[in-house]
Amino acid sequence: MDKITEVNNEQLSATAFSRQSAVFDTIYASNTIVSYKRERVRAHVNRYLPPNSHILELNAGTGDDALYFASQAHHIHATDISTGMLERLGNKVKNAGLETRISYEKCSFTELHTLRSKGPYNLIFSNFAGLNCTDDLYYVLRSFKPLLTAGGLVTLVILPPFCLWETLLLFKGKFKTAFRRFNGKKGTAAHIEGTYFKCWYYRPSFIINALKDDFELLSVEGLCSIVPPSYIEHFAEKHTRLYKTLTTLENLHKNKWPWKNIGDYYIISLRKK
Repeated sequence: MDKITEVNNEQLSATAFSRQSAVFDTIYASNTIVSYKRERVRAHVNRYLPPNSHILELNAGTGDDALYFASQAHHIHATDISTGMLERLGNKVKNAGLETRISYEKCSFTELHTLRSKGPYNLIFSNFAGLNCTDDLYYVLRSFKPLLTAGGLVTLVILPPFCLWETLLLFKGKFKTAFRRFNGKKGTAAHIEGTYFKCWYYRPSFIINALKDDFELLSVEGLCSIVPPSYIEHFAEKHTRLYKTLTTLENLHKNKWPWKNIGDYYIISLRKK
């Protein structure tokens, strides 16, 4: 994808998520598996994050994670390219009285160098596949080092190019969903609130290799590799016992091959050398 198309894709994704911002929290607030995913990601971050840290959050959305980390006595600078999402985030920050702990601004992944004067940060954090909305991820990753303190952390939640649960949907005749991650460098069309944009899928090895000169790998965890993806609606409610068993199994095997590589997402953390 050339730079002009990259800019267009960014604008389209910003439009899509701005349109969704009004209903975003309503859609996901009552989803049991979304809650499980958030708890897993936060537990992962908390294993490594020092007290009273300064966090740079990418694709912050409506601010649920920013508010959570602020409640844990951290300071967060939240960024997003969606004006609608940032408006929702700003309202939440004001209502919670967290203006001294959470700041926010509109910022593209490809413009992170403009944030250097506001750092350095102890953690760069991106949840739930925001970084899959760019095909220029290598460039984005290489911009992290100057933004971080010595020993600073990177934690990203990324969609990989293979998801076991998703691929099994072919047996239900959902061929488009089952094979949508197989488009490689061309990217896959995503559709939100009447707007189409592209996303790309990245293996953990892509992240590791892009950062290997300056960062050491801490861990990779599969997320929704044994537990089904959250878009399989009401699974947890319809199959209570099975869901509990699957969460137990995933929590036991999340760091093991092949489960760490075949989930709906993976969580990857690295530390600056």
